[in-house]
Amino acid sequence: MGISGRPGLTGPGAPGATPHAPPARVLAAVTVGNVLEWYDFAVYAFLTAVIGRVMFPADNPTASLLLSAGTFGVGFLTRPAGALVFGSMADRRGRKFALLVTFGMMGGATLAIGLIPSYASIGIAAPLLVVLARLLQGLATGGVVGGATAMLTEQAPPGRAGFYASWQAASQAGALLLGALFAALMAATLSPAQMDAWGWRAPFWASALIVPLGLYIRRRVADPEAFAKQAAAAASPLGALWQAHRTAVARGFGITIIWTVSTYFFFVYVPLYAHTVLRLPMQTTLFSNSLALACMLLVAPLAGAASDRVGRYPVMVAAAVALVVLVLPGFALLLRHPVAPALALFQVVSALLAASFIGVAPSAMAELFPVGVRSSGIGVAYNFSVTVFGGFAPFIATSLVARTGDPLSPTWYVLGACGLSLATLLVTLRTTPRSPSRSARAGT
Repeated sequence: MGISGRPGLTGPGAPGATPHAPPARVLAAVTVGNVLEWYDFAVYAFLTAVIGRVMFPADNPTASLLLSAGTFGVGFLTRPAGALVFGSMADRRGRKFALLVTFGMMGGATLAIGLIPSYASIGIAAPLLVVLARLLQGLATGGVVGGATAMLTEQAPPGRAGFYASWQAASQAGALLLGALFAALMAATLSPAQMDAWGWRAPFWASALIVPLGLYIRRRVADPEAFAKQAAAAASPLGALWQAHRTAVARGFGITIIWTVSTYFFFVYVPLYAHTVLRLPMQTTLFSNSLALACMLLVAPLAGAASDRVGRYPVMVAAAVALVVLVLPGFALLLRHPVAPALALFQVVSALLAASFIGVAPSAMAELFPVGVRSSGIGVAYNFSVTVFGGFAPFIATSLVARTGDPLSPTWYVLGACGLSLATLLVTLRTTPRSPSRSARAGT
């Protein structure tokens, strides 16, 4: 794999190391690998309703849906542990090594979900095995964002870290898009009975093809020179992070709140809400979601590139304010007009605003940490925030509707979470020197 087990022996100087590829090739390789890995984690989200019927007790449809949505959230409980384990691994043994390990773990857990027999066949063992697989997925995913964002930022040419790191966010959108399209295709071509019997499993079976492809792609890139040139990696990156960078972790945690709530509310919960509450057909909600994700995929890199010119925080603050102001009237419009065009409009506008924030967030977080603790710092800040605010967003939103009977209640969660994140941004902006983008120093 081109990675030595001893700190500091990595990159071109290590025996058998992969030669450094041009930055554009690294960008393509990391992005494609991310798309494949995040697809494995995200596809569950778009099939929550079906999985609830098949893998959980189905006597009470609302209870089954809540259990399935809750199991989606369970996958986030182990993400902080994954951030600690694999973030430290990436800072000690190399970005590439950690990304290869997490990808293999993710693919195996995803394939397992597609192979678990139904609740009708094996009873309570079915949901327990699904929960176990989600925990393994979460452990693997916890190591992805830190390593991939560090890799992209450190491989970027001077002055282009915002654009390069934005592909971390774009790759997540691409993975969600791939999962949504696959699920929509199955829902559109199969009957409900076929979908419940075996159709929902097909996207999980695809991991048998995705894993070898992803491993092949990731093996063909080397660690960034900024990492390779370290005299020696820290013996304990997590210890160094705690001693010297606690404030940076807190800021990264705050930045991530809007990133994660936007992703899991607008692109995971809203399709579920439109299908289960507004009674729109599943293929309609999934195709609408796919359109919104395509917009996000296109806009995130544009936002990252803009931040290279005008700075990270002006772009993020403007997008955050727009999200807070528009989410309630947008959701109210959807409720008054529960039809496909209104759903598509709501999701596309949400995607444009979310992408403007999410496309900049990775580089902003990377610049909070030096190379030696960058993967750990990003991973810890991101994954602890995602666990608290993002993973259970579908469950919390579904519970709010069930408890209050108010169809607008899900927006309360978005307003509260995004308002908190916006406050963090404003504090960070006030304590950040007013200078051009720090992207040129991202590799230092």
